[in-house]
Amino acid sequence: MSETTGVAKAQVPELGAWLAFGACLIAVFMQMIDVTIVNTALPSLTADLGASRSAQLLVISGSALAFACTLLTAARIGAMVGRRPMFLVSVLAFTAASVWCGAAGGPTELVLARVVQGAAGAGMAAQTIAILTAGFPRERHPLVFALYGGVAGFAGMLGPIVGGVLLTLDIGGWGWRSVFLINLPIGLFAFAPAWKFLDRGSPVGRHHLDPVGAALSGLGLFALIAGMAQIQEHGWRPHLIAVTGAGLALTAAFLAQQRARTARGGDPLVRLDLFGNHGFRLGSVLVGAFFGLFTAFVFAASITMQDVLGYSPLLTGMVTTLFALGAGAGALGSLVLVPRWDIWALAAGIALFGGCIGAGGVYLYLVDGVANALLCAGPVFAAGFGVGLFGVQLQPMMLSGLDENRIAESSGVLPTIEQVGNAVGLAVLTTVFFSSHSLAGTIMMMGAIAAVALVLAALTLAMPSRERREQAAVGVL
Repeated sequence: MSETTGVAKAQVPELGAWLAFGACLIAVFMQMIDVTIVNTALPSLTADLGASRSAQLLVISGSALAFACTLLTAARIGAMVGRRPMFLVSVLAFTAASVWCGAAGGPTELVLARVVQGAAGAGMAAQTIAILTAGFPRERHPLVFALYGGVAGFAGMLGPIVGGVLLTLDIGGWGWRSVFLINLPIGLFAFAPAWKFLDRGSPVGRHHLDPVGAALSGLGLFALIAGMAQIQEHGWRPHLIAVTGAGLALTAAFLAQQRARTARGGDPLVRLDLFGNHGFRLGSVLVGAFFGLFTAFVFAASITMQDVLGYSPLLTGMVTTLFALGAGAGALGSLVLVPRWDIWALAAGIALFGGCIGAGGVYLYLVDGVANALLCAGPVFAAGFGVGLFGVQLQPMMLSGLDENRIAESSGVLPTIEQVGNAVGLAVLTTVFFSSHSLAGTIMMMGAIAAVALVLAALTLAMPSRERREQAAVGVL
């Protein structure tokens, strides 16, 4: 039995493991669709509640900040009380907070509900890696992560479409409230199989919360991510740089405190020996950079197609869907390509993405922004394929060199790295984009994305081979 997760593989039948996994998929679908569906409803709820500009921003950012700042603490609580009860309570809390959002009578109440919703989402996300890796043997991990990543990505892209449909249908006259209330049936649907099939074993071993570490990590991540988010919107102003710098300083203090706690024989919030593993250390850099790169790309793509290239919302949606289909194909293709070509397949995937984006920038320069969407269909699909091939299998590859206890300990670390990558990528790359919100700015950003993607391809080739990862997992290296 894993000391951290309390999930005994031998006691979980194959069917039960897949049904428990289904609950995780439903939960991540609910969580990820919520990230993007709110943007569609923002104009309606602003008019209805009389929300100020700052309240509008907090409706979006409040949930994201609460999510990022509570991940590490949520992972530790899950290790203390058991992954199953923490996951179940978090699903119920997220569902209840969604209903609260839908019933909010004013902007302040809605922001508070969104903060609770974000913290509950962190409670779910921080348990997922531990649950999935403990529920399946290692040979199943690539398939499990491919399905999990595919559902998460699909849900995020589906959010605006579902939001538009709900607002158009106006079921029960709920208007914008329906984008939150839709989580009630989804949440209950996730809770039922999780209650039935997630393992009921209790965690073995002594774990402590580490309140000092929790405070330092929460405050540091809050200042870092909030500062980066404001830089994205307002530019690199001195006071925002100071806030971001304070976040970095607090994060450094957190790491020093964790190192000292470990040296005293205590129970750190983050096991820094995770980063002693070469595959996990380099993989963390790749994950953070990739999520920042991809988030910035998605953010700028829709603006570029409508404001710069003059595409209609319908055509923009069609192009986005084509990219998503390519990503899905890449995720499925990774199940065949990665076992055969290992790190070379991942490097080829991110290089394909970068090459397509770079070629797209050259094309826009040559045609002076008068782009033929039909001519671009192939490269758009290929770029999505590269993203799916790289992004879905990167995490299981970096985790494959860890033993089971250390994999469970990474359950809160990996989502935190992703959130920091998102914030930094948006702030840095969109600065290039908005430096000249025009065709020139678009071409500059596409060039920057292509260059970063090719650097990531080179770094990927420095990941340990499959043989070395397997040796590291069993303590040979």
